Amino acid sequence: MSTTFRVLSPRFRVNDRQFVGAVVASLLLAIPASAADPVDIGSQRELFVDNLLVASLDGVTLKLHAPVKTPRADSPLPERHMMTVIKDDGLYRAWYRDGNPDYTGETYTGDAGDTVEYAESRDGIEWEFPNLGLVEIAGTKDNNVVLANLPPFLSDFMIFLDTREGVDPAEKYKAIGGYPGKGDKRGSTKEGIGLYGFVSPDGLNWTKQSEIIPYRSEWRHAMDSPNVAFWSEAEQLYVCYFRTWIEPDRLRSVSRATSPDFVNWSDPVEMMPNFPGEHLYSNFTQPYTRAPQIYLSFPTRFIPSGEDSAEIVLSNRTDVLFMTSRAGSERYDRTFTEAYIRPGLDPHQWTNRANFVALNVIQTAPDELSIYHRSGDRYVLRPDGFISAHAGSEAGSLLTKSLQFAGSELELNFSTSAVGFVQVEILDAQGRVLAKSQPMIGDFIAETVAWDGEVDLSALADRAVQIKFTLKEADLYSFRFVDEIATGEG
Repeated sequence: MSTTFRVLSPRFRVNDRQFVGAVVASLLLAIPASAADPVDIGSQRELFVDNLLVASLDGVTLKLHAPVKTPRADSPLPERHMMTVIKDDGLYRAWYRDGNPDYTGETYTGDAGDTVEYAESRDGIEWEFPNLGLVEIAGTKDNNVVLANLPPFLSDFMIFLDTREGVDPAEKYKAIGGYPGKGDKRGSTKEGIGLYGFVSPDGLNWTKQSEIIPYRSEWRHAMDSPNVAFWSEAEQLYVCYFRTWIEPDRLRSVSRATSPDFVNWSDPVEMMPNFPGEHLYSNFTQPYTRAPQIYLSFPTRFIPSGEDSAEIVLSNRTDVLFMTSRAGSERYDRTFTEAYIRPGLDPHQWTNRANFVALNVIQTAPDELSIYHRSGDRYVLRPDGFISAHAGSEAGSLLTKSLQFAGSELELNFSTSAVGFVQVEILDAQGRVLAKSQPMIGDFIAETVAWDGEVDLSALADRAVQIKFTLKEADLYSFRFVDEIATGEG
């Protein structure tokens, strides 16, 4: 196995601990598991978003696939910040921040006139903005507003659908909100400037609860961007990822805390995903629906200029990155450091705060995932299509680390050219071939592997094995072992 190491610049400083953390995490993921210590993947779907399962690559690379912007919908989501999109029982639902121009209350923190507004869709493409009649704005309740007049809680109000088994129906939807105010708050003992919990039975009628993650006096600044939370089925905990700042460079960064009940939270841990000089304005971390042990993150990378003017094209410019983490991990994987979504041709997208995505990647068709951009644009990619194991015209191979699986069938998500193929071998601890597939050709989201001869995969389950994927002009996006191949969105 060949490994490439980043050469540290002579200007690298000891206090660049966030860079050290990223390098160490990447190197740890690159250490092969021994046959006596296999990685147990069970029947969960695995993607190549990190090196957790990769022992070696020979003529194969890991390739980042940028999503594709679709034609503009007739009725798209509006151009707004702090957007959440959720699919609940076939209905696509969205919440986003807007403003109340007539607000005259306190303005001590955040944007006091913030409102939370609601939209819904039957297909995730064309959106409706129902007249809810809940909140009076400009003398009328004929609007789609669900919350208003709650400074400072609506500046960064982010929602999630609580999927915990046995959750109280009155708290099916949850949210966190809060804004601590501007300026250096180190040494401050002021209470009530942290993150607060909100609960709702329907996502429309909300009840504010108590402060759940207090502000810490050692923080210069924190919590002033989209702070996100979710129920992690893999961890059996609520997890929150929120804005903090890394000293001494004052880099915008991300911290993580967990809770068993959405009330009592662990001490925050700095995730330290930043490279030297890099600001991560947001994180938008979320469990991937098709593989919930993998957390996807689409942070906005922020390049400050010292000026805050939308008229200067290169002032405070932003783009969107792609990072991942694993359930229980206190670090992000930065296998790919380049932009995932670039600002593009529209000059407006090069202005300050122009590049945010909505919280949650949503499956909008059996062969399509959707990412919603604050511009109102929708980007799409194939399911699991973030990163692939890729080979060109010369055949190459990817060998996994030692692992254990559960199931009797192997399912692949892959694409080949007309002359390309994917072939699979399962090896024992001594490298002997236990099963070999026929070459697989085509483009499939979920295709069952056909083996040469009679192969009983269930007899190999729970054994320490390695998988060798041989590829030519092909992309392999994911694989999973199952007892019975699912249909539909799978």
